[in-house]
Amino acid sequence: MEILDATIVATALPAIAADLGVRPLDATVIATSYLITLAVLIPLSGWVADRFGVRRVFLVAVAVFTLASAGAALAPDLTALVAMRVLQAAGGAMMVPVGRLAVLRTVPRGELVRAIAYLTWPALVAPVVAPLIGGAIVTHASWRVIFAINLPIGLVGIIAAFCWCRPADSDTARRRLDVLGVLCTTAAVGAAMFAAQELTAEYPRWWVVAIGVLAGSVLGVVALRRMRSAPHPLLNLDVLQVRSFAAVVGFGTVYRIGISAVPFLLPLLFQLRFGWSAVAAGAMVTALFVGNVAIKPLTTPLMRRWGIRRVLVADLTASVVSFGALALLSATTSAVVIGTVLVISGVLRSIGFSAYNTLAFADVGPSELSDANAVHAAVQELGAAFGVALAAVAISVFAGLDVLPAGAYSAAFVLLGVLMAVCVVGAARLPTAAGERALRTVPTTA
Repeated sequence: MEILDATIVATALPAIAADLGVRPLDATVIATSYLITLAVLIPLSGWVADRFGVRRVFLVAVAVFTLASAGAALAPDLTALVAMRVLQAAGGAMMVPVGRLAVLRTVPRGELVRAIAYLTWPALVAPVVAPLIGGAIVTHASWRVIFAINLPIGLVGIIAAFCWCRPADSDTARRRLDVLGVLCTTAAVGAAMFAAQELTAEYPRWWVVAIGVLAGSVLGVVALRRMRSAPHPLLNLDVLQVRSFAAVVGFGTVYRIGISAVPFLLPLLFQLRFGWSAVAAGAMVTALFVGNVAIKPLTTPLMRRWGIRRVLVADLTASVVSFGALALLSATTSAVVIGTVLVISGVLRSIGFSAYNTLAFADVGPSELSDANAVHAAVQELGAAFGVALAAVAISVFAGLDVLPAGAYSAAFVLLGVLMAVCVVGAARLPTAAGERALRTVPTTA
C-alpha cells in the first residue's frame, strides 16, 4: 500500500500541480514532505515497537495511514495535502519497519534470505502496476482517487494483522527514549531538506539555503555524538561495527539516493519534456519495474553462484552505463529503445536492491536485529528523500541547459551516474566472502 501510493503520486505530480495551481517543482513537496517525515520518525520505530508491542503498533500505523489517505483525497489545497501526507508518513514510518521487525524476530537465520525475498516482492510488484494505474486515474478520473484506493487496501491490512500478527512481545526489553537525540535528529534532517526544497524555488533565497545547510550539518554532528554517548540512544550505532552492515549504511544509502530519483524523474521527463500524456508516461515507467520483477527469481541464485561482492561490482558498473543511456534519451528516441533501456535499468535496480538488502542483515546477531532494522530503515528512507530532493534540485539548477538531449533531466541522470560510480568503489572494497553466511543455507529458489 505504501509503495503503491508513493509510486502513483510521482506519476500524478504534474496533474496535481495543475489542479492546485502551482508549479510542478513546487508540487514535489508532496513527495519530499512524506519522505522527510518517514526519515525523521522511522528511527523511533524500534523503540515504539519495544515499548508498546509490534502487533499494537502495526495495527495503529495501518489505521493512521489509511485515515490520512482519506484526508489527502479530500484536501482542498497544497497545504492541506502536504499536511495529510505528513500524517500518512507518520503511519508509514511505523507500518513498514515494524512489520519487517515482526518477521525478522520470528524467522530462523537459515530462512532469513528467503524471508527478505518475500518482503522485497511487494516493493517490486506494486510499482509495476502503479505508474499505469496512476496515469489512467489522472487521465480518466481525478488524482484524488489515488489516495482513495488506499482505503480498501488498508482495511484488509488491518483485518489480516489483527488475525495473524503475534499478540505478545514479552521477550523484548523496554528502553528509555532519548528525547534530545530525537530533537537533534529531527531538526538536522528538517533543516537539510528545507534547504533542498528552497533550491527548487523559481528564485531561491540563498541565505535560507546557507542557513539550512549550516544548521543541518551542525545538528547532524550533534545528533551523531549524542547517539554515541547516550545510555539509551535513538539509534544504537554500535551495530555499525559489523562491517557488512556499515557498508550497506554508507554506500547502500548512496545507492538508494540514485535509484529513488529515477521513478521520480521519469514521469516528469516524459510529461513535461517529451509532452506525453499521463497514461503514456505511466505505461513507459512500468517498463522499469517490469525489469525489477522479471529478474527477481534469479537474484539469489546469482548471489549464491558469484557472491554478493562480485554481483554488486558488476551490477553497479552496469548501472553507471545505464544512467549514461538514460541521459541520452530525447523526445525523438524510439519508444522501443526507451522501453529497452528502462527494462535493463530495472533489472540492474532489482539485483542491486536485493544484494544490499541481503548483505544488510547477513552478519547481524539476533540481539542486534532491532537496532539494525531501525538504522537500516532510517537510512533507506533518508536516501529516498534525498534522492527525490536531489533530482528536483538538479532539474531546477540545470533548467535551460539544452546542450544535452533532454536538458536538465539528462544532467540529473549524469549526476546519478556519478553516484553509482561511488558505489562501485564501495562494493570493490567489500571482503570477497561478504554476506556468505546468510547465503550458505538458502535454497536456490528463495
